[in-house]
Amino acid sequence: MENFKYLVDQFADIRIMRYQISGWENLTLRQKEYLYYLGEAAKSGRDILFDQNYKHNLVIRKTLEAILNGYQGNRECDDFQRFVVYAKRVFFSNGIHHHYAEDKFFPEVSEAYFAELVKGCDPSQLPLKEDESVDELLQFLLPIIFNPDIAPVRRSSEDDIIRNSAVNFDEGDMTKAEVEAFYAAQHEEGDAKPISYGLNSRLVKENGLIYEKVYRADGLYGEAIKAIIGWLEKANEVAENDMQRDYTQKLIEYYKTGDLKTWDAYNIAWVQDNASHIDFVNGFIEDYGDPMGMKATWESVVDFKDLEATKRSNTISENAQWFEDHSPVDPRFKKEECRGVTAKSIIVTTLGGDCFPSPPIGINLPNADWIRKDYGSKSVTITNLMEAYDRAADENPKSGLKEFAYSEEEVALCKKYGPDASVVHTNLHECLGHGSGKLLPTTSPNALKEFSSTLEEARADLFGLYYIADPKMVELGIMPDNEAYKAEYCSYIRNGLMTQLARVELGKDVTESHMQNRKLIAEWCLEHGKVETLRAMSVQQKDVIEKIIREGKTYFVVNDFDALRQLFGELLAEVQRIKSEGDYAAGKALVERYAVKVDIELHKEVKERYNALGLKPYGGFINPEILPVIENGKIVDYRVDYPTDFLAQHLHYGKQYSFLKSF
Repeated sequence: MENFKYLVDQFADIRIMRYQISGWENLTLRQKEYLYYLGEAAKSGRDILFDQNYKHNLVIRKTLEAILNGYQGNRECDDFQRFVVYAKRVFFSNGIHHHYAEDKFFPEVSEAYFAELVKGCDPSQLPLKEDESVDELLQFLLPIIFNPDIAPVRRSSEDDIIRNSAVNFDEGDMTKAEVEAFYAAQHEEGDAKPISYGLNSRLVKENGLIYEKVYRADGLYGEAIKAIIGWLEKANEVAENDMQRDYTQKLIEYYKTGDLKTWDAYNIAWVQDNASHIDFVNGFIEDYGDPMGMKATWESVVDFKDLEATKRSNTISENAQWFEDHSPVDPRFKKEECRGVTAKSIIVTTLGGDCFPSPPIGINLPNADWIRKDYGSKSVTITNLMEAYDRAADENPKSGLKEFAYSEEEVALCKKYGPDASVVHTNLHECLGHGSGKLLPTTSPNALKEFSSTLEEARADLFGLYYIADPKMVELGIMPDNEAYKAEYCSYIRNGLMTQLARVELGKDVTESHMQNRKLIAEWCLEHGKVETLRAMSVQQKDVIEKIIREGKTYFVVNDFDALRQLFGELLAEVQRIKSEGDYAAGKALVERYAVKVDIELHKEVKERYNALGLKPYGGFINPEILPVIENGKIVDYRVDYPTDFLAQHLHYGKQYSFLKSF
């Protein structure tokens, strides 16, 4: 589409983009209808994620919506514009905690002004309880929004992580030890097909007793789940084939019952469908948001195959056994047979829940290790989102690469190879990294507890980093030459040690799992690549990664790419051992030593340099709108519109897809 503008809004530390659905015109009417219904299901779970992230998010969001939709006062003043920025941040983060750093953020207006806004609304539009006054609502809301001591962090990694986390996965005065004991009592040792206990429930302590409230049609989040089911049932009427209908029906049954065995059956059926052009995920899937690494947030992605880009992904998956066999990990932890490892590149049509508005660019599912082992996994790289990121960056005249790369040679290398090398690393991470290795028969899938997400992402990243430099990649035609991988090595180290700190509030620790993973890898390699560490083993004359200060600015330079690859391999072997054996103590030590704490002076410097460029470190998207085209009372097509107003889309979603009560 000519003159398509990707970057459409910027506020706080966020840039908002659009993505295109290339190839839409080549789909059949039936395929478009199928994608439309799946997209409506993807948008219908929005309330669930808000509530999972914090128990008062819904009442806050609905109050913001009431103000934005109905406030009759001055909307042009600076205070109102600052309020709008706060509202956008809440919509972007699906709550009042930063979507990545997880700290609570605050309106840059006074409590008195916020109260004025609420009082300037039609009371019938506010989320009032029965017989509750506007003043009583404000008395309840203002401390929650403005007091930094109330729910300060969404997911805590300090002290008792249950009591100190604002996430809404537990109810009542409960401790980490009590949660562990509750699920330990349910776990059956030696079970070859362990259920993902706690995945789709809230744990409740009442009158000294602990029990689960399960997410299902007649249970917790029931009204939203019923809406999802309704759209999935419509989708099944126009599915491409019987295999799609079968696993979608299993998903519907799971939503009705909340039975995790049905969830497993759905995943087994879903992962075996490699023929369909259209695909989707919809459910309680990723456990990154749970401090215990057990309970899953709700998400959805709807997509179809990018046939041309999938050729490279297929090449990687077809050689999965070679990569597994040549991995630097202990043979005890390797899969003897890589089953059903499939990869594809996809074009997303709708994002929902924890994938919206800030989605991943790659996905590997299902998450259950035993299903991966026995039935395989699906890996996807989302090409139209990656394209949108690249195009939006091109629309910005200032470059973070030029600011943080040490030399013109490094800049040229990353410009020449960087985008493609990044895609290949993502392919390897999702397709092979997450699907590689195996647990020992005696190891519980949840043995690493709160450190499982960080270590799993590190394992997948290390697998990709190790193999992107392998000559096999050039032999297979995946990488253009033996120099291209160096762009990803430079970018990864630069990001892990430095540039990603622009995303963290000054003085705070790194808490998000993906950021911890990158920091862990880069810091470990920095330390273990020192000359004094390597001298006993080699004639190394320089640090593998060198920290250089030039004109008051810090840079990290890779001096030896071969040695860095060896370090990636050593760390991969150790992280795989930790996972395979369930070595909680070693995993904890690794994360706490390398992944969390930040050099305050370097952090300050990075923030200042990044802010001077006017760049926004976080990106997210506006969904395209898929709309029926009606002629003579009959749907004859589905067209795609590309909105440019982030706020308007979320206000529309608030009216169209709000199914849960806020109290």
